Amino acid sequence: MDTCGGPALRKVHFTGVCGTAMGSLAAALRDRGVEVTGSDENVYPPMSTFLRDKGITIAEGFKPGNLPADADFVVVGNAMKRGNPEVEEVLNRKLLYYSLPEALKMFFLRGRHNIVVAGTHGKTTTTSMLAWIFESAGLSPSWLIGGIPGNLGQGCRLGDSKYFILEGDEYDTAFFDKRSKFIHYLPELLIVNNVEFDHADIFRDLEDVMTSFRRLLQIVPGEGMVLLNADDPNCRALAEGCPAPILEVGFSPNAGNHIRDVRLGRDASSFTIFGQKFEIPMLGEFNVRNAAMAASAAHFYNVPADAIRQALKTFAGIRRRQEVRGEAGGVTVIDDFGHHPTAIMQTLAGLRVKYPGAKLWAIFEPRSNTMRRAVFQDVLPRAFEGADGVILAKVARMEQLPENERLKPEKVVADLRKAGKAAFYEPEVPAIVQRAAGAAKPGDVVVVFSNGGFDNIHAKLLDALGVRA
Repeated sequence: MDTCGGPALRKVHFTGVCGTAMGSLAAALRDRGVEVTGSDENVYPPMSTFLRDKGITIAEGFKPGNLPADADFVVVGNAMKRGNPEVEEVLNRKLLYYSLPEALKMFFLRGRHNIVVAGTHGKTTTTSMLAWIFESAGLSPSWLIGGIPGNLGQGCRLGDSKYFILEGDEYDTAFFDKRSKFIHYLPELLIVNNVEFDHADIFRDLEDVMTSFRRLLQIVPGEGMVLLNADDPNCRALAEGCPAPILEVGFSPNAGNHIRDVRLGRDASSFTIFGQKFEIPMLGEFNVRNAAMAASAAHFYNVPADAIRQALKTFAGIRRRQEVRGEAGGVTVIDDFGHHPTAIMQTLAGLRVKYPGAKLWAIFEPRSNTMRRAVFQDVLPRAFEGADGVILAKVARMEQLPENERLKPEKVVADLRKAGKAAFYEPEVPAIVQRAAGAAKPGDVVVVFSNGGFDNIHAKLLDALGVRA
């Protein structure tokens, strides 16, 4: 495979291959004829199935012997740390290694029109919409997305187009590079959807997060563009001192691209922006904003309005975003990646519109490095206001955190009960399944919030509901 002015790649190994971005890049390289190997210790669908279908062998567990002697380089995932057997082998053998963002910048991003979508929420959806707009318009973009979009079939494609559309994650790059990943992505057009405190394991506070975003805005060229959320004060604060042109997008009348005439339905939403009406087969005001950002970015690159309209109308969503996993015993089971109070609240609000009159149950696994901590202890109960009943699982990997720093699910449940809501703490999946299957009635909806595999709880719940029926 030829790269941006560099030598052809023959073989690459991914340590931590089952991460969404890592797996997506691995699959895209395989599609381009590169021999790809990988290893991970958390191997579960959909990424494991996706990679194996691509013909990529995944070694379960990290071992020095997993590293091919003839690999051009090793991509080291950002979850890898010193002490990992493969990391130590790479260092001891003095192999060439890159973080994933470094590998992208070195081999694929130079000389391209890179469109980077950043923000605490909505990155995956907005990036997917934008990639689908460009693809539908015949521009054949490359893309890197931290999920699997329904229209595109995979989270990464490496093509020859001058356009590269990337989801810009603010999380740190690698154990050897503590800058945010998006710093490496050479943005020409930058979208910032919103900024909130997240990733409590690497950021001290909101100001620390803001500093990282300010650095990102500083590398947008003067001929580029920054699209900011006009309704988010943190986004507006980023505008100060930005050397690139800025366009605010939002519901505020002061926004340069003002979102107007919003209609929120059970199966679709519509809105008007820059004098054009668009429709998306998605729920919620937050998805309207995502679509408006994507439309504004495409408009900057002179994609015709009709092409934008057709792409948004046919957008098929992303796996694990309000994804219906099945129905059994008259109960609908939905999977959602939400793992931040704002994302949970927005998803529940959208489901309320789609399923009016249904009793809505929320099951939540505190699994992300932020939600395992106590930073949102008092905020989390308010995130579930849109649910009729809530079941919380135990904190994942709780032994890694001092007790005084952990989220206390029992207290969240107690606070919800004080507010008059049915709420339960069930540490283990079998008990959660039993509780949910016993409580949910025909016509109810159960949404499972987790950013991990959650012990295949969706299938287990559907099985239990089917047996009950």
